[in-house]
Amino acid sequence: MGTGPSLLCPEEAPPAPHPAPARNAAREAGARRAAAFNATDTAWIQLMIPMNERARLLTGLAPSRTADPAPADLAARTETRLERELADLRAPPDLSGTPDTRPHEGHDMPGMVGLDTLRKAEKAKGEQFERTLTDGLRAHLAQTGKLCASERTSGGSEEAKALAATIAGSAVRELGRLTATSRP
Repeated sequence: MGTGPSLLCPEEAPPAPHPAPARNAAREAGARRAAAFNATDTAWIQLMIPMNERARLLTGLAPSRTADPAPADLAARTETRLERELADLRAPPDLSGTPDTRPHEGHDMPGMVGLDTLRKAEKAKGEQFERTLTDGLRAHLAQTGKLCASERTSGGSEEAKALAATIAGSAVRELGRLTATSRP
């Protein structure tokens, strides 16, 4: 008949392959990574996500609230960093099996851009907005550094502690830029 592939009848089908050793090894490695996460890792991630989301809401207002290029550039750079960090922060819960319960959603906590601050920023323009932006980011970055230090000290997952180190380094650099561009 034809030279194309032939369809096998079910009784002629080859036996199902056994799970590949590589697949089993990957599954075991994933289980070890999940087991390495402790309560500190989970709490840190569950707090950092809403903190960064709120800070991102504040930075997102800058293009329509300031004409000064320095705060606008700072906000854009910070927003890009926050988006990258959010993607990185969302990966460990997926790996560890931690549910995204969002226990800090709606909270106003130290270093978290408050809902009142966001409402104030939405109504402000120019220097008033810039002051609200820089004050909010300064508090966010300082608290981020503290939370990351706690994670690095008490976390169980090397992956989460390495992420905390990276985020802390970014926060220190961003705080330096913020200080350099802030008005007295």
